[in-house]
Amino acid sequence: MRAVLQRVKESSVTVDNRCVGRIERGLLVLLGFARDDTEEGIDWLIDKIINLRVFEKEDGKFDESLLDIGGGLLIVSQFTLYGDCAKGRRPSFSDAMPSSEAGKMFELFIDRAKKRVKNVQTGVFQAHMDVALVNDGPVTIIIDSRK
Repeated sequence: MRAVLQRVKESSVTVDNRCVGRIERGLLVLLGFARDDTEEGIDWLIDKIINLRVFEKEDGKFDESLLDIGGGLLIVSQFTLYGDCAKGRRPSFSDAMPSSEAGKMFELFIDRAKKRVKNVQTGVFQAHMDVALVNDGPVTIIIDSRK
């Protein structure tokens, strides 16, 4: 699993001109699944995301987590995180999990995140989405469950 976290002041996802998810202060998570990912890694990644200290205290140091600040979590599926650009000019997505399996993994990820975080919002799996955000920092972190 690969997640790109962006610390945001606010973020929203729109599908067909309808807002389907919106948070204020928190994390926007772009989430992709590799072909051989299993559900065992889900809890590890959720724990890492919600406990990562990327929010500043008054002294300017990263010392608070999403849980500490009571922030929102906006999770958007993004298979293109597994785009391989090593050959040619068109990315290959052969390392990405097929959509039939990835959809189930995404729903499982969301269900487990909702058990740990009060405000979890999502995009729509496989939909064309407009993602809006106001970066806070900016702070962008990439987490790969294999590293």
